[in-house]
Amino acid sequence: QVQLVESGGGLVQAGGSLRLSCAASLSTFSRYSMGWFRQAPGKEREFVAAITWSSGNKLYADSMKGRFAISRDNAKNTVSLQMNSLKPEDTAVYYCAAGTAIIRLSLLEKYDFWGQGTQVTVSP
Repeated sequence: QVQLVESGGGLVQAGGSLRLSCAASLSTFSRYSMGWFRQAPGKEREFVAAITWSSGNKLYADSMKGRFAISRDNAKNTVSLQMNSLKPEDTAVYYCAAGTAIIRLSLLEKYDFWGQGTQVTVSP
């Protein structure tokens, strides 16, 4: 059974930083592209960042460019999201996702497995 478990969420003041991690129980983790999405109350789930299996390609939503950084450690089956200069509008539940696609990684349907999410709250 595939499990993706996010951690690292919490409460932070605007301008602060958080580092989210996702541990994957995928035996072939290195073959999966990994993504981060978020969902704020009353809003649709939206793309944050993605990274291909070899870390050769990284993709970010426009509003995250320069503030967020995605990385992965295939030896540890983990993917991380470093979030800097956080804003109150970054408040959301952040989800980790895994899929075998290597293109169009901003689309939810490209992912096969999802974690339960971790709450990030940014206070003004």
